[in-house]
Amino acid sequence: MRGNDEVNHMLKYFENNLRYDGRGLKDFRDITYELGVVKTAEGSASVRFGGTHVIAGVKLSIDQPYPDTPNKGNLMVEVSLSPLASENYMPGPPDIDSVEFSRVVDRGLREAPALDFEKLCIKEGEAVWNVSVDIVVINDDGNLIDVSGFAAMLALLNARFPKVVDGKVDYHELTDEKLPIKHIVVPTTIFKIDKYFFVDPILEEFQLSEARLTLTRRDDGKICAIQKGGDYPLKKEDITEMLALSKEKFDELIKIIKEVSQ
Repeated sequence: MRGNDEVNHMLKYFENNLRYDGRGLKDFRDITYELGVVKTAEGSASVRFGGTHVIAGVKLSIDQPYPDTPNKGNLMVEVSLSPLASENYMPGPPDIDSVEFSRVVDRGLREAPALDFEKLCIKEGEAVWNVSVDIVVINDDGNLIDVSGFAAMLALLNARFPKVVDGKVDYHELTDEKLPIKHIVVPTTIFKIDKYFFVDPILEEFQLSEARLTLTRRDDGKICAIQKGGDYPLKKEDITEMLALSKEKFDELIKIIKEVSQ
């Protein structure tokens, strides 16, 4: 990979703390969002990091709890990668990237935990709320884990419980009751190529990166999930630097989300 002309060309930019779109290595692209964009969802958010665009929607349903957690609600997260988002994706069952991205976002929300799952219990052992977060990638221009996680958290904050009449959910009418948010959760992924570390890659940078480390933190700064990606190993000193950069970028993202939650 290091002999690849594309990589060598990119490294010439990186030597001067410069990227193809004019940013520095540690700079995010412009971040924009809109809430309540899906009228058939109980909560939703449209998020753009530069050219990367995803929409997250939250659906709530009543179901039986899992046998090992009879007093807790359920959470499911799915990231959908369709050919509309990129020529790299094919129609059909979820591919390996879709599965990985879904699991990373899900694990961060679950392990934090983002939700107070006990408050999602309606009747222990019999009925709980299911919280399904569906993330649809509209355009993939890199950094899908961070953008998807950011959108999922905004959608959860935006969600309201639907009205329940005689044990049946009326999806035509939402109440004013919000989901029981316990922690705000945000993933930040640090990428590495050669000796350089960078964040929020465009698609070309993502494809050429050698390794990445996703660290999901909650609002008190505690790390609740870690995921290593890429083909190359990381040294101890690499991880130390990536941890520090991740915390710095997390502080930027959590500030945006906290403005929404207030």
